[in-house]
Amino acid sequence: MLGILSEEQIVQVLTKNVIGRIGCYADEKIYVVPVAYLYDDGCLLGHTIRGMKTTMLKKNPVCCFEVDSMQDMGNWQSVIAWGRFEELEGDEAESALKKLVSKLMPLMTSQSSQPTHGLDPLHKLEALHSKATVYRIKIEEKTGRFEKR
Repeated sequence: MLGILSEEQIVQVLTKNVIGRIGCYADEKIYVVPVAYLYDDGCLLGHTIRGMKTTMLKKNPVCCFEVDSMQDMGNWQSVIAWGRFEELEGDEAESALKKLVSKLMPLMTSQSSQPTHGLDPLHKLEALHSKATVYRIKIEEKTGRFEKR
């Protein structure tokens, strides 16, 4: 059976997952890239090293985000959201980064999978913030689909 996810199911998909894909457009180029994220009160929080994604999103902050959960080809859920990219600074960036670290660090099971391996938690946070752009995508619209056998 194919169907449409309810608002509550959409929020559940966004909340339980940590990897999604951002789609952005600038200079007549479309770019889709996977990112680690946290869903927080109607927004997506993330951090990234400055590069093509941030350059494009600063030129055109309107973006699309996709996340899915898949058990098999007949059992899946997919959410697409549209919103606006905002670079965070100061206390907002610190707060968002702390939330991200809290959610993502337990999933990094080996030292080599951690971007700042070898540092204690406080220094990991400082190292991530000094190298990263911390951002929020304010979701303006979202939809979801599913298939269940």
